[in-house]
Amino acid sequence: MPLALLALAIGAFGIGTTEFVIMGVLPQVAGDFGVTIPSAGWLVSGYALGVVFGAPLLTILGTKVSRKKMLMFLMTLFVIGNALSAFAPSFGVMLIGRIVASLAHGAFFGIGSVVAAGLVAPEKKASAISLMFMGLTVANIVGVPGGTYIGQAAGWRVTFVIVAALGVIGFLGVAKLVPETGRPESVTVRTEFAAFRNVQVWLAMAMTVLGYGGVFAAITYITPMMTEVAGYTEGAVTWLLVLFGIGMFLGNLLGGKFADRRLMPMLLTTLAALTVALLVFTATAHNKVLAAITLSLIGALGFATVPPLQKWVLDQASTAPTLASAANIGAFNLGNALAAWLGGVVIAAGLGYTSPNWVGAILSGTALLLALLAARLHRRARTRTAETVAAGSVGRRSAPETVLL
Repeated sequence: MPLALLALAIGAFGIGTTEFVIMGVLPQVAGDFGVTIPSAGWLVSGYALGVVFGAPLLTILGTKVSRKKMLMFLMTLFVIGNALSAFAPSFGVMLIGRIVASLAHGAFFGIGSVVAAGLVAPEKKASAISLMFMGLTVANIVGVPGGTYIGQAAGWRVTFVIVAALGVIGFLGVAKLVPETGRPESVTVRTEFAAFRNVQVWLAMAMTVLGYGGVFAAITYITPMMTEVAGYTEGAVTWLLVLFGIGMFLGNLLGGKFADRRLMPMLLTTLAALTVALLVFTATAHNKVLAAITLSLIGALGFATVPPLQKWVLDQASTAPTLASAANIGAFNLGNALAAWLGGVVIAAGLGYTSPNWVGAILSGTALLLALLAARLHRRARTRTAETVAAGSVGRRSAPETVLL
């Protein structure tokens, strides 16, 4: 695999760290600015919404420059946003910094996916995408726990200074290692939007919203679930999240590897297994050992869907994949927000801290049904194409025979 993928993975590591580390230092941030925890939660929600809207907006603007230059610009935006958060004099300024940093998120992963896929042979595209996303999974194993520890020991501002420094390293890596391919001549705003005429692109994004959203329904409320139901201490939750991150890391690698071989069967299998795991989690959450095992399994199965879903979008929008790819990253965050809200609704309704698990199972199960529909439509399209080619071949063979007669 090319070294350029390492640069993309470093950028992904920084982005993954800044997205989730805020959850670990939220009480400290709220205390310093004199706001309530729910108010400080806007730093999480604002970031997610910034990803959803920033992904297509910046990707459209990026059609005017080369993908390498756009990646460098996005890492610059990421550094500015995190530096602004680190030195924010007020809560409002920090919220602006979070939103500025989030604007880089979706476009970086969307454009980065296209770049990563273009660096390798066609049969290795999903693996290349998974290697870029490895940075995001490693962030959940190292970056988020480490950033939380530093934030609690030395202050949350130090955490964001370090994250900004990671962005500088990512910028230098992209500048040095990612090849300059030039701006694709055929890429325009019109051609990028044309990809959304394909129903398969919409199905893929819906699968992303519901499939990975199922994971977030459970993980958003993992702290009360593990402490109040499983019986863990609050201090143990950090290590449980590390275990979840390890599952994500392994699932991402396996998802990329097997998606290169048989993409749709891999996607169907992981979505089905994820649905079952979320249902089972409702019961295993009452036992410490089984809860930990199930949590890591959900992390693995959830992130095993990411490379195949991202590659499916690239395949279906092959003529203009950048906007569709970035929009699919936004779909992940939209699914996170939807699932977190639905999980909160069932808890508020008095159904208990394990109820988000079956909400997640319903979401992932619905994604499985959409995947089955996508597979069926794809088979039909391939059959029609084969029939058309066969008919054309017969016509070409019969024409000379007619002349001869």
